[in-house]
Amino acid sequence: MRNTLKTLFFTFIFSLLFYSPVNAQAESLTQERKVELKNLLVQDCGSCHGMTMKGGLGPALTPDVLASKSRQMIEITITHGRPGTPMPPWNTILTKQDINWIVDTLYAGIKHE
Repeated sequence: MRNTLKTLFFTFIFSLLFYSPVNAQAESLTQERKVELKNLLVQDCGSCHGMTMKGGLGPALTPDVLASKSRQMIEITITHGRPGTPMPPWNTILTKQDINWIVDTLYAGIKHE
């Protein structure tokens, strides 16, 4: 167990040191993809973080709460998940560009229509 924690810790630190955020302007997502990602946010992320992102099983992801969190930490958490918690890694189904858009949307606040 102790070696597993050490491995996870060093993996996390390594990803912090060598992670390079994606430039949101490099490529734009289609409107269709944005709709798909918003649905993922509300349905999948909302199942743990609350449909309005005010918290539930997972912590709140509202703009006021995220203001004290680094963008890099949020991107890494979405990309690699959080071992030992229900937060899964999303890098198997989301691109860096998708994750960047999700982070932008979380920081701006999800607008329900």
